Amino acid sequence: MSFGLPQNVPDFASTARSVEDYMWSGSGNTSRHNSRRGNSSGLPLYKDKPITNQPGGRSKWIVFGIVFGLTLFGLYKYTSADESSEPRKLWFGGSSKQLSAKARQGLIKEAFLESWNGYEKYGMGLDIYAPVSKTGRNMAPEGMGWIVVDCLDTMMIMGLDEEVKRAKNWIMSNLTYDQDYEVNTFETTIRMLGGLLSAHYLSNYDDAYLEKAVDLANRLLPAFDSSSGVPYASVNLKTATGVQSHDDMGASSTAEVASLQLEFKYVSKLTGEALYWEKAEKVMEVIDRDMPDNTLVPIFINPETGKFQGRNIRLGSRGDSYYEYLLKQFLQTGNRELVYRQMYDDAMTAVKKNLVQKSKPNGFTFVGEFDSGPEGPVSPKMDHLVCFLPGNLALGATDGYPLHIAQRSSWTVTQASDMKLAKELMKTCYEMYKVTKTGIAPEIAYFNTADGSTEDMNIKWQDSHNLQRPETVESLFVMWRITKDPIYRQWGWEIFEAFRKYSRLEDGTGYTSLESVNEIPPRLRDNMESFWLAETLKYLYLLFEEDDSVLPLEKVVFNTEAHPFPKFNMDPLFKTGWKRSKPAPTRKKL
Repeated sequence: MSFGLPQNVPDFASTARSVEDYMWSGSGNTSRHNSRRGNSSGLPLYKDKPITNQPGGRSKWIVFGIVFGLTLFGLYKYTSADESSEPRKLWFGGSSKQLSAKARQGLIKEAFLESWNGYEKYGMGLDIYAPVSKTGRNMAPEGMGWIVVDCLDTMMIMGLDEEVKRAKNWIMSNLTYDQDYEVNTFETTIRMLGGLLSAHYLSNYDDAYLEKAVDLANRLLPAFDSSSGVPYASVNLKTATGVQSHDDMGASSTAEVASLQLEFKYVSKLTGEALYWEKAEKVMEVIDRDMPDNTLVPIFINPETGKFQGRNIRLGSRGDSYYEYLLKQFLQTGNRELVYRQMYDDAMTAVKKNLVQKSKPNGFTFVGEFDSGPEGPVSPKMDHLVCFLPGNLALGATDGYPLHIAQRSSWTVTQASDMKLAKELMKTCYEMYKVTKTGIAPEIAYFNTADGSTEDMNIKWQDSHNLQRPETVESLFVMWRITKDPIYRQWGWEIFEAFRKYSRLEDGTGYTSLESVNEIPPRLRDNMESFWLAETLKYLYLLFEEDDSVLPLEKVVFNTEAHPFPKFNMDPLFKTGWKRSKPAPTRKKL
């Protein structure tokens, strides 16, 4: 594998690092993959020929047999000599169960290349791509680079140097954020700003990416110009105007306002400008000030008042990454900002007390929702989005270190409880795939909790679609890195094979979302989300990475769009600018 951590990594702890003092003015060899599975007969690369009774036929067949035998022997030696060629065995009838981790990585890279090459050929630069009809369109008038920027670091990790070169050329030649267009503050931050920052990091700090990132960050800053400091749902990139949501009575979603912090804090670290940091952390102070006593927050917040709206509480859509970033803010700055550790621990305690449930008859652990606040019943609905939680719990229990190392150092009751819950939820998320006809998970599942139930979960037809989401394989990657339990690789491979069987286009030009995971053959949705390339395939690829020094979890933190940033020291320029009234958490040791 050609990828590793960036060489000559700047010392973030050094007060002399020149880039920290740089003040921004405010302005802004892999060839195209060819499918080897176009053979509709299902035969390998050769075809059987019938035996004939022509004169000399026997002698010809003797010669043919000798040549054929030598050919097969040569192929055997070739594939045996190079483990990276193991995918070829599949074309000759081999079983994927026999493949090494390296060979499985090769097939995952192949899936990425099929998806990327189809997009590059038929829709390069377009923000929205339909792989079945091979059409697409832009969101902004001149495009946002939605797919190109989002998957750039995946190509870097996979060592796709030529593809990276072409993608960078497109970004530098075609991409501008000087457009009179309203963008979603959250999605643009995690995908575009996060993608550019990660590309800067993984490219050994190529400043071309940083210049684009800072230009975009400056255009996003006006979203924070509300009365409370809670960002508006949208922002106009050209007029520098924050825009309240046109729905939900003007409220922003909690996950969206509280999942900008990793990106903006990292911009501050790279530029030395405190403004980005201060804007992002102010949001957390406002949330904590108005937080309910049970520390589980509603999924809407008003940007003008800073008050929560509604009673719906969940760890699925509009709530998920708020809880994710509580922990990851703590990890990003070297475990220094204890205020976020406390908020995270309090939240997980409340989740375990209020929302964790068991299904019947098999007792799968799941996380439900409050439709009408903590006083009401728990809904047994669980989004696939909630499957980020097993990995997050494992990160929280170990700070990203291998489990056997973390357990040597002050292992506590809370850590043990979080790790146990992580394993149970990981099993449930896997079962959300196994319960369907295709082996691919639905968008939402409902769990049965009544006595006499014969099935643990139900899937409603309107929730049976699949968007190629990454959350389960994200958690599988984290669980594998931390525990080294091979079951997580096994589950991840089963999921990938299901995608390859049912969402891969027959012409080998890409993968698509599905209308229903309970129909065979499934109806194709004709849409490829950018996170298929940016997250799902990246996490699957890293799941089978044998070298744990590649993006080690104790040294990097992944944003909620799977863009890795290095952990860093806040000193000397930055500090946590607010305090909670509650003391920092203490953990009871086992």
